[in-house]
Amino acid sequence: MKSEEIIADAELDCIGLYCPMPISMTKEEIEKIEVGQVLKVEADDPAAEEDIRRWAKRTEQEILKFEKRGTIVTFYIKRMK
Repeated sequence: MKSEEIIADAELDCIGLYCPMPISMTKEEIEKIEVGQVLKVEADDPAAEEDIRRWAKRTEQEILKFEKRGTIVTFYIKRMK
């Protein structure tokens, strides 16, 4: 199955930031984009992977793609509402 490239409408760099900053900044940034648009979030906080997944589920946002390379996690989150 061929993976298509996801184009982010906005990007958030949380590298070097630790809990609760990545999740609070993600929440703030998602509210700045339109419903249907995609936010790319990069973080290296070990807690960010689980925190962002839980936040997305709780707020009904869709994680389109997740990547982990070394200590860096990258989320592509589609604003659903």
